[in-house]
Amino acid sequence: MKLGFSSLSLFMKSLEEMLDIATKDNFELLEILCEGPYWPRNLLKNDKGIFKNSNNNRSFSEYDKFLNNMDIEVFDSYDIELMLHSPTIDLNPASMNEGIRKETSIQTIEALDLAVKIGAKAITTHPGVVHRKEERIRNLAIDFSVETLKNCQKHAEEVGVILSVENMPYRENYLCNSPEEHKKIVEAVGSSATIDWGHANTYKNPEEYLKISNIAYFHLNDNNGEKDSHISLGEGSADFSKNFLNHVKKGIIELNDYGDVLKSKKYIFEKLNGF
Repeated sequence: MKLGFSSLSLFMKSLEEMLDIATKDNFELLEILCEGPYWPRNLLKNDKGIFKNSNNNRSFSEYDKFLNNMDIEVFDSYDIELMLHSPTIDLNPASMNEGIRKETSIQTIEALDLAVKIGAKAITTHPGVVHRKEERIRNLAIDFSVETLKNCQKHAEEVGVILSVENMPYRENYLCNSPEEHKKIVEAVGSSATIDWGHANTYKNPEEYLKISNIAYFHLNDNNGEKDSHISLGEGSADFSKNFLNHVKKGIIELNDYGDVLKSKKYIFEKLNGF
């Protein structure tokens, strides 16, 4: 298994700091969460990814200054396989609002372009949410999601990056909240699939997700089966047996705290080696 972690656990660190930490702790993969200062549109501002304040009437904030240090050329100096998680906050490929769908497509395509720029092999994106319970509305949301993501998939194929749609927790407002719907949307888009094993654990038969073809990689986190709590591996009810781990060719530990990432890495090692 190739193992890595999400930059979520090191949020507000510089790219160089993240890469140094990943190298020091012998991780082979790193997934950059493209939110906040790591927003693709900021990182692609110019050749060095330098943020430029568009409002000359105000002084630079500490946040702006932090953005100035986001030099994407730093990736050339490290031997770590990269993935991206596209922006999803306030975006929705399944929105009833056409403007939101268009902006979601634009920002996902920008993440694909950033992937090309830094040599990332794949990006994960969300399928979207639906805010009404009626079946007809959900079906319309699925159609919108597929339409939006197919446009992104076309661009992914043109630039040679894998677009991967993630399964979501078993909650009514999420799309891809079941293996059947995840499979349906992935196949309709023509994309790969990211399996979030913590999300899968909130479904009655999580092992059904392993039957989906064209899995790009896994997000690894734990919970008690009821709430998507993203706790350390082994602290919840998700199956992290050696049998499951043998399905995982590439795994991204997706937790909020880097200490928990290291603890989960040790847990995986012990499971794989029979400790």
